[in-house]
Parts: sequence; C-alpha cells; structure tokens
Amino acid sequence: MTETVLLCDCLGSQRIDRDRLTEGSGRPCSEVATHLCGRQSGRVAEALRAGGPVTVACEQERATFEALADDLEVDPPALVDLRDRAGWSDDPRDVSPKQAALLADAALVAPLPRLLDVESGGTCLVIGASEVAVPAAERLSGTLAVTCLLTDAADPPDTRAFDVIHGRLRRATGSLGRFEVAIDGFREVIAGGRGTFDLTAPRDGAASACDVIVDLSGEAPLFPAHEKREGYLRADPGRPAAVFDVLWEASQLTGTFEQPVFVALEPAICAHSRARQTGCTRCLDACPTGAIVPDGDHVAVDPHVCAGCGACSSLCPSGAISYDAPPVAHVMRRISTLASTYRRAGGVRPRLLVHDEGHGREMIDLAARHGAGLPADVIPMAMPALAAFGHAEALAARASGFADVSLLLAPRSDRATLAQEAELACAMDGPAALRLLDVADPDALPGALGDGPGAAPEPMLPMGSRRQVARMAAKALTAGAMTPLPEHAPYGAVLVDQDACTLCMACVPHCPSGALADNPDKPQLLFQEEACLQCGLCETICPEDAIRLEPRMNAGDDALSQTVLNEEEPFHCVECGKPFGVASTIERITEKLAGNHAMFANPQAVRLIQMCDDCRVKSQMHDGMLSGPPKPLPRTSADYGQPEDAVQVPKRGKKRKI
Repeated sequence: MTETVLLCDCLGSQRIDRDRLTEGSGRPCSEVATHLCGRQSGRVAEALRAGGPVTVACEQERATFEALADDLEVDPPALVDLRDRAGWSDDPRDVSPKQAALLADAALVAPLPRLLDVESGGTCLVIGASEVAVPAAERLSGTLAVTCLLTDAADPPDTRAFDVIHGRLRRATGSLGRFEVAIDGFREVIAGGRGTFDLTAPRDGAASACDVIVDLSGEAPLFPAHEKREGYLRADPGRPAAVFDVLWEASQLTGTFEQPVFVALEPAICAHSRARQTGCTRCLDACPTGAIVPDGDHVAVDPHVCAGCGACSSLCPSGAISYDAPPVAHVMRRISTLASTYRRAGGVRPRLLVHDEGHGREMIDLAARHGAGLPADVIPMAMPALAAFGHAEALAARASGFADVSLLLAPRSDRATLAQEAELACAMDGPAALRLLDVADPDALPGALGDGPGAAPEPMLPMGSRRQVARMAAKALTAGAMTPLPEHAPYGAVLVDQDACTLCMACVPHCPSGALADNPDKPQLLFQEEACLQCGLCETICPEDAIRLEPRMNAGDDALSQTVLNEEEPFHCVECGKPFGVASTIERITEKLAGNHAMFANPQAVRLIQMCDDCRVKSQMHDGMLSGPPKPLPRTSADYGQPEDAVQVPKRGKKRKI
C-alpha cells in the first residue's frame, strides 16, 4: 500500500518545502496544508479511508486525529513533530534538512519490547499515623482489600471494613503484586467483645505479603529510588492534595498489567567475579533501585524491580547488560539515519541534542512556541532513558558526522552516570563528544547550545556492539592515536612487573574476556588489549601483585593482536630433554628444597622436580613411592600337581578327567 505523509504549515507559521522533504527523507509527502486539524481535516479522513499507512506531521493535535480515526473505525495515523522541533525557529537558515532528518527518523520502527504480566489482586497495606492512615484506609476499602498499619499508639477504629494492626515495619521487598513485609511489635485486633477492640500481645518477625503499599508515614522511603518502584506510593501526610492523588492511583492498581523488560542479560560474558574474587561492580554500584544483585560469577536482574534507567547498559564493559527497550542497535541506527538524511538533504555540520520524552520535549516545545526555538542545525533525538545514552552512543554520533553532541538533563536524570560517561567520551574525542546541559529555562536552551564548532568529522557507519562501535569511532576520530582515559574507563592495558611475575598463569583462566592467554608451547603470558575490560580480576588474583591496570584507548591496529607481557626460557626435563615449566621457577624450587626438606633429602627425589610430567610418573612407578614388589606370575594347573591339559568339569557333584 502507498504511504501518505500529510504536511501542514500550521496556519502559515512555519516553512515547509515539500519537494525537499520528499527527496531528502525518501518518503512521499503531500501538498502542504494549512489547517489539517480544522477546516482541512477532510484530507486526513480521505487518507485514512484509503487504507495505506498515514503519517501526519503534527503531534499537538494527537487527540483530534485519533478521534477522527476512531469515528472512521480505522487505525490512528502515525505522528511526527516537525513544527516545534524544526519549523518554529528564529534561525533564518534553511530548516529543510533538519525536517527531512526528523521525518526519516520517524519512519524507523523500533522492535517491540519484551513484556511481563504483573498480577495485582488489590491487597493494599496503608502505613501511617491514625489521623491520616485511617481515613485513607476507609477511602480505599471500597475497592481494595486494605490492611492499615498504625505507627502510633492510637486505639484501633470501631470498624471491620478493613484490618488494623500495630507495629514497626522492619523490612519491605518486592514490587507491584509481589511485596513482602516483615513487622516487629506486631499486634492485631481481637474481633468480638464489648467496647473498644483489644489487641494481641506484640511479637516480632511477623511476615506478610501485599500487592500495593501506600506509605503515609512521612518517614524515610522504604526503597531506594522509591519513585521508580512500581506499586509503592508515597505522599507527605501534611499535604492533603498529594495524599488524595496517591489514593486515587492506588485504587487503579488492580488487575493484570504489562511491564516492559528493559534490559537484556548475557551472564556468560559478565565480568563480575571469578573464583569468589570480585571484579567489575559498575552496574551494581549504579543501579538506583537495587534490581541488580550478585549471582555467583555474574549478576542477575530482577525485571519486576528494574525501572529501565539504562545506567547499567552504558557502564557495562563487556555488553553483558544492554538496554533492550529499544535495543542499542536501534539507537545506533537512528543516529546514523539522522546524520545521513541531514547531509543528503543538503545540510552540513549537524549537531545532535539528546533529550527525554518528558522534561526535554516540553522544554523544546516551550522554546519553540514562546522563544527563539532550536537552531536550524540542531537535531533533537528523544530517548526513553537518558542514562542509556553513554560514551559509545556519543562517539557513534560523532563518527556519523555530527559536529557536536549535547544531552539535556532532566530533573531526575542519573547525573553521576551521565557525568562519568561524558568524561569518558570527551577523553576519547574532545569536548564536542558529549556536553551535559543542565537548563531549566526554555528561553536559555538555544543559548546553552551555542554556535557549534566549525567542522564535523568524516562520517562512518556505526556497526557492532557498543564496545566495537566505540573503538571504531575512536579510531576514526583520533587517527589511531593512544589516548589516556579516566580511572573508571573500560578500555586499557595490563602492565606486568616482569621481575615479580613467576608466570604462574593464575590470571589467565580468570580473565572473563580472554584478553590474557598463555602459550602452550612456551612460558609466555600473552595479552590482547582490544579485549581487556579493565575489570581488575587479574590484578586481584595475581599472587605476586605483579599486575596493574592502565586505562587508555589504543585505537591502533596493534591492539587487535596479542603481545607478550612476560616470557622466560623453559626448563628441559633431565630425563627426556622435553621442555616444560619455567627455568627460573624450577631452579628456585630445587634450590630451596634440595637438602632442606625431609622429603627431598634423597637426590632421586630432587631429580623428580626436574622431570616433566610423563617422566615423573614413570620414575615413580618404577623406582619411587608408587613402586612395589614384582607382580606375581599367574598360576597354572601345574602349580597344583596336575597335568597341564587336565580340565576340571563339575558334573553331578563329581569331578572326572577329560
């Protein structure tokens, strides 16, 4: 079916060149309308009736177009905002390349995220002092099965519409539909009797489960990053409006809900630990909700607790955790499409502005409607999770041809992770790699973006994993130079003190990426810098403390091949001459044990140290501790005084000769 892209200049308030947009974006665009949401809405209805894919270049009137599609009983049109993000601007330069880039980006369909079903039966725990918690429980009791945990010593109310308990909440875990709580000093109402209800004797360690928690205690939140914990609703008890909003939200949390699985996990390449020695903890340290926990040599992610902030994906050195809603590959494709379409439509030196769907989009809309709007060369790109845009994505944008990359922070952005990733990107490329804009005034946004640098790098196509893209981009941007990096960088070298290293190879089997290897034919410790994650496991495990790490980006081709960190001559077996082991180690052991240890007082025992494995076993079998008396010969009939050809055959309990 033929696609239809409906353009509108919004009552003549923006410039739109239909031919330039069609040629630049590769999408067939209609004649430019003036009032698609009003007197020209028939054009939209006609396109929807035709049955093909329809895209309307207006997001402000989403409700209008969806209502029109509903009346026609057809699918609603796709929407793309060309006005606020490109059309409304005081910049006199041509905006067609930018509009074409946004139009091409809108045509990219993100893979649907994986979904989890979350069941909530409506069991609710309300926590707080009696003056606030009891009225809240009364309001919710009509729709939810409520238990009210009173934190003060007030008598329980004279009602059985909901359960009332006293106690101190010691621990709470879980999320919507699967909370578990532990309560000390637990007392519950004794039903029956005349007068005020009595309470049971207090006891510690009472455990229970619920689907929703409404926290009106006014105390510290029960969870880290509590605003991201689904099913946990918290309000200041001194603000009636906030309490009302929380109670309304809680009343809606009954039924089956779909929750996206935000990240993908590949445990096999996780560099968290080996042999009970801890290596990389980047994701564990950054996760705001505590959804990531150690699980043996790797980590595990609780998808019910994960809020999809994306910090773990940016920080993971191996790619064991990657953002999956949408996948990293889709983000890279969007970056490349925006840059290439802008150039194809005649633009030069584009700049990228990354923002979130909430705060950032509103800032751009307000700047366009009431201020100067975005510059004509600044292309906005919305991300579902800002922290998922790390150094690899920034370098991919630079290598795709963007002159600079800026990220507009939101009030609840993970500033620590973003600052760390910006520092790393700038160390690998320069100050244009990733700038963080902490701007709260829409009028100040255009000025914060600046005028931009004078040149953009030669574009390349970002392909592969985040790590591969970052290395390819660094090579293109720095011409293969060696660049020192911050301490937290996931790229670098392993340096070995050759005087201290005994070539025990303890580091080799514990290297999670295979950057360290041994030579089966010679005592050599080999290293491939491109594969090193700087996880620190080799440094931790080395018994001689001979290893240290050097964060750096070696963008040259030599990083892809193995180099020798340390090597020695092998020792030759004194029995067969076969090379084995390390000469200095064998000589040192021989010197320490010969004549100085009871087990090696015999020269033959010392000689065993200097034999290869095969000769050592043979020597032990014939002359050593494994040797014994000669093996006895097998017995024959002659040993019993009978002819050698005689055979005893039992028959009817008697023996006879054959």
